Amino acid sequence: MPLIALLPGDGIGPEVVAEARRVLDALDLGLTFEEAPVGGAAYETLGHPLPISTLDLAEQADAILFGAVGDARFDGVERSLRPEQAVLGLRKELNLFANLRPAKLFPGLEDASALRPEVAGAIDLVIVRELTGDVYFGEKGRRETIEGLREGYDLMAYDEIEVRRIARVGFETARGRTGKLCSVDKANVLETSQLWRDVVIETAADYPDVALTHMYVDNAAMQLVRNPGQFDTIVTGNLFGDILSDQASMCAGSIGMLPSASLGEAIGGRVKGLYEPIHGSAPDIAGQGKANPCATILSAAMMLRHSLDRADMADRIEAAVTAALVGGARTADLGGALSTSQMGDAVLARL
Repeated sequence: MPLIALLPGDGIGPEVVAEARRVLDALDLGLTFEEAPVGGAAYETLGHPLPISTLDLAEQADAILFGAVGDARFDGVERSLRPEQAVLGLRKELNLFANLRPAKLFPGLEDASALRPEVAGAIDLVIVRELTGDVYFGEKGRRETIEGLREGYDLMAYDEIEVRRIARVGFETARGRTGKLCSVDKANVLETSQLWRDVVIETAADYPDVALTHMYVDNAAMQLVRNPGQFDTIVTGNLFGDILSDQASMCAGSIGMLPSASLGEAIGGRVKGLYEPIHGSAPDIAGQGKANPCATILSAAMMLRHSLDRADMADRIEAAVTAALVGGARTADLGGALSTSQMGDAVLARL
């Protein structure tokens, strides 16, 4: 039986993961679940945001369902021990280099978007973000200049192997959709981006059926607001992907609706993946039943599709979420009044 590691984390993480598990249980797929602490919750109890026992479970599991990490109470803690280091550590240790973030406006949520309904309604894209390189994992630190000023630095770097493997994920994703891939970089300024663009162009020779275009990141940010319907699949680096995917979430109505998958290399025909909502831990509403669980429920659907080879059940979950929304189910972030568990009930009722 497939083993699923449940890592609820901090803030609203436990609440939304609980609803996703209810949905998975309802499908009766014979999954085995094992829970472990991560983030601030793990630091409080075990002295580290990613304890060895939690990492061991993640390595043994067929897939990981993750909640959220982060709590202002730990802002004064050494950076390497802050809650956010848990998810960075999992990406690095499990080599989860490819992040898929779909952004789609669900029917009935046009008014929830910051864009005009006719513009928002065209959003249906996937951002493929490189996840284990760039400034997040490059050399970083503090130093003093010769003038005696404090200076911080973060190194942005990619080698051609890193670029090529994420480019292939981008091309494969686009091939499975409408065959359009936009590579986003800043090649007019950054040497890292020029290498990125060169390698993506080289990789395109293996995908003659995919139409490749390029766009600078500042223009891409503008176009996501101006005309998001022009995009199908976007492939980009870690920093740019982080920013653009959060922007896309608000164009699609709410950050509480967007799932994500962080994937590694296929091993034995299966892909190890960590699945999580793209929203944060929202400690200000934790424990109040106000969180929208849909992003986590949809992340569970991505888990079934990418790691467990159950696309049929993933389709069922996604259809149930759509039906619940069409039927008027709304949490507070969508302008409604349903609690976290009531939104879970609405999705379960459509299953």
